[in-house]
Amino acid sequence: MKPGKYTPGIILGIVLLNSIGFSIVLPLLPFLVAQYLPADRVVVGMSALLSVFAACTFFAAPVLGALSDRYGRKSLLLISLLGSVAGYILFGIGGSLGILFLGRIIDGLTAGNISILFACISDTTEPGKRARWFGYIGAVMGMGKIGGPALGGLLGSISVGLPFFITAGLIFLSAVAVYVLLPESLQPEKRTKTISFKSLNTFSHLDEMFRNTHIKRLLLLGLLFYAALGTFQFNFTVFLKDIYMWSPAQIGSILTLAGLCEIAARAAVFPTLLRYFNEKSIGIAGLMLLGIGLGLIVMSLYVHSAIIISLAVCSIITGEGLFDPVYNGKLSQSAGENQQGKLQGVNQSLQAASNVIIPLGAAAIYFYSPGLLYAAAGSIALAAVYMYATKIQSNRNFGGGIR
Repeated sequence: MKPGKYTPGIILGIVLLNSIGFSIVLPLLPFLVAQYLPADRVVVGMSALLSVFAACTFFAAPVLGALSDRYGRKSLLLISLLGSVAGYILFGIGGSLGILFLGRIIDGLTAGNISILFACISDTTEPGKRARWFGYIGAVMGMGKIGGPALGGLLGSISVGLPFFITAGLIFLSAVAVYVLLPESLQPEKRTKTISFKSLNTFSHLDEMFRNTHIKRLLLLGLLFYAALGTFQFNFTVFLKDIYMWSPAQIGSILTLAGLCEIAARAAVFPTLLRYFNEKSIGIAGLMLLGIGLGLIVMSLYVHSAIIISLAVCSIITGEGLFDPVYNGKLSQSAGENQQGKLQGVNQSLQAASNVIIPLGAAAIYFYSPGLLYAAAGSIALAAVYMYATKIQSNRNFGGGIR
């Protein structure tokens, strides 16, 4: 079955199932880890689980992406989803901290579903329409993040392990949907012709992508964006707890606001702006909003106000919603059809590396000064604005690929 006009819609449905499943378990992770560690070490245990998953993803994502360029998207996507199913089943079974780490390792080593789905979008949409579809993917993920945590909390009151089994079931259902409904998006004549031992070397893929000047600049721009945004994502709830003394309910309400802003930015604001402005202008505006939001958090240290916090969140999330699809759209246009999997895998690998480094660095700076941390993050966002405005070419199709 060849891809058709309904393929992007099917992909959105699969992303929604995954997003709901992943977000269901978020409220339960501290309680699950607390079964195996003293209270004062739960944070360390969670950080270690995150780091192990990110490290495995760093090495696996480019390899899975390259394999999808050779053998097709569908088979590798199924492997990735089934790996997540196995990982979450192990979390549900539990029994020891070692079992949790095994679950994270399996999930991390097969963590290529988002990059492969992005490659599917690149395969089945025209270059000029990809940013819009990447925006829709983000909006669908935001929808899953709104209802998932509440459902996870409800299920967790019955059994801490139950949400993990439910998540495994939802991801398995999405794997069935891939098998039955999703056509192969990369036809045999467009695939890479050979696979070698070098294809299993993560660093060879990173080196290949960074040899292309345009791709290198885009990936470095993405790293600046992920560093600024990641500082907010990994630290903001701690900031609200320590500085504003907010309760879990208050923090939950601001996270709900973030989810609503993400949906609005990606599903409504971004498509509307595309009618009147070019993608580069929208991307720069998104980075500026990210920087403004981080600056508002610094301001909130001196003027305690829930309104300033809310404005900061809306600015940051809207900025993310405007820049992220533009970035992924431009990235997808920088390589040929037979290298989309590898390229998206390298991008996911770099995000995973950021997820290892940023939390550690942010924690060290936050301990010294919360204001300095968010000022530094805002400066990184402004550096990304400068880089995008001066170093990234616009309105050019690099679909010829890497030579």
